Amino acid sequence: MEIKAADVMKLRKMTGAGMMDCKKALIEAEGDFARAQDIIREKGKLIVAKRADRTATEGVVVTKIVGQKAYILCLACETDFVAQNSEYSASAEAMLEVAVKNDAADRDALMAAKNAEGRTVEEMVTEKSGQTGEKIELAYYGRIEAPYCAAYVHFNKKLGTILGFNKEIPAEVAHTVTCLLY
Repeated sequence: MEIKAADVMKLRKMTGAGMMDCKKALIEAEGDFARAQDIIREKGKLIVAKRADRTATEGVVVTKIVGQKAYILCLACETDFVAQNSEYSASAEAMLEVAVKNDAADRDALMAAKNAEGRTVEEMVTEKSGQTGEKIELAYYGRIEAPYCAAYVHFNKKLGTILGFNKEIPAEVAHTVTCLLY
């Protein structure tokens, strides 16, 4: 079966997987996009299993404040090459959005929470592992609630903190205190 470059690109946009992985999946699925996506997801599960003994010491930290709640998430990976990729950061942001939407109380609740497409965060992490070929894990998730919340993420996106205050304070003071605590 002939697979067109346009079809490979379409699957790549849908999944974020590499060009050759998309082509192989389309060939195996005989052009069926839904089946090709399933093949790529299964590949992600295999990568997770093979790389279970690896350490994920790089990654990105993302935060969000909504009203009187602050959320922080660290999506870890093996290399800074992957961590610095804009698609990787977007995945971390998407997982944080799921946390905010579901108001996930802890890491376990977040891993079970579903995005708009019906995939759990756990599945999103597995898919990202399949896309990158690295061990990917949700290293940390936290949520706090306070009358006034502040967040700080260091310029390298590897360090961050959220902090709750018992009353509203000037934003500059909150920023300074939050920066000092990371």
